[in-house]
Amino acid sequence: MKKHLLLIALVAFLAGCASGVKLDDVPVDDRSGSGTAASGSAGVAGLDARGLSGIANGGGVKAGPAGVETTLYFDYDSYSIKPEFQSMLDAHARFLRADKNRKAAIEGHTDERGGREYNLALGQKRSEAVRRALTVLGVPDSQIEAVSYGKEKPASTGTDESSFAKNRRAEISYR
Repeated sequence: MKKHLLLIALVAFLAGCASGVKLDDVPVDDRSGSGTAASGSAGVAGLDARGLSGIANGGGVKAGPAGVETTLYFDYDSYSIKPEFQSMLDAHARFLRADKNRKAAIEGHTDERGGREYNLALGQKRSEAVRRALTVLGVPDSQIEAVSYGKEKPASTGTDESSFAKNRRAEISYR
């Protein structure tokens, strides 16, 4: 009897934490036909003819397209990718497609508003939206890992809207 009550309480708790937003509803434009350097790298500085390069990092080369940002920002309580980040995603997709052994991690983050579980779920939705956009651009799913840190790793510690906006982000890093 106690086990059943505990199970019911656990199910009710998890149902209360569930988000009503579905991950499959992430809007992503399919631009996989624009994989040429002429069409995609014109506005991205520091790229070679294929739209690829590396960033010098001490004695070695850090994986990542040169001159391309690695952070996307989101609106409050949203995981929709803004159109202004499309050229950045195109450059990262070209970079990943050029080397099938290269791996990327996408970290989803939120501002401090909201509960821990809610923010972990929203951060995951943000990282999954970026992962899905890269796969639509031709990057194999096996090269991308999407993780969430929720509000645990803020970029800015302030409590004003400017700080909150810096924390609502997804970051692309390479391994």
